[in-house]
Amino acid sequence: MNSRYVGLALAMLVAVGGALSLPSCGHDQKLVSLQIQPLSHTFIEATAGQQEQLTASATYIHPPATKDVTSQATWSVDDGVVAVSAGVVTTVGGGACGGADITATVPEGTGGSSNIVSAYATITVDDPTNPLCPGGGTLATLSVAVQGNGIVRSATGPIDCPGVCVGTYDVGSSVLLTASPTPTWLGCTSFSNNSCTVTVPAGGAAVIATF
Repeated sequence: MNSRYVGLALAMLVAVGGALSLPSCGHDQKLVSLQIQPLSHTFIEATAGQQEQLTASATYIHPPATKDVTSQATWSVDDGVVAVSAGVVTTVGGGACGGADITATVPEGTGGSSNIVSAYATITVDDPTNPLCPGGGTLATLSVAVQGNGIVRSATGPIDCPGVCVGTYDVGSSVLLTASPTPTWLGCTSFSNNSCTVTVPAGGAAVIATF
């Protein structure tokens, strides 16, 4: 064999051997960033059992890759208004409202479980009828009680009592109630014969019509 070809063959063998001796970066894949989607969510009612699915997306190098790690991440929450498992956020209910920070953590991949990458999302549980809730106090309930044989209806909203005797209104709004026949009113802001006007306060209002 020509000595030139022998030299080339030997050089190629050395190069291949050197490449094989290098550590495979595929075995040392490193997590460089983690993101939760959506980054924020608001439940508009503080009732139990409402759910929102969060997803965790991880970006790696060596080699570059993006993966859905929702089921592999460790999820936690810092407030008892919600619970979280495998990225599913569930409201606790019972009137509990407020804000909660959701955390997802995933091992970095190069130093064991002690090296982790974290991502955060914000969950808000609201109740517009509760002034103590975030953004609350903008809505309030107006309830009507009928004593005797008569009917009370609202000009706006759902009240048609007996039957539907509670409605939700903007705080500060004026609600006109009319009754048949003419009752004795209690709880009105103002009244005249068979009509009752209520300016809805932040804590809600209750009207009694006695026939």
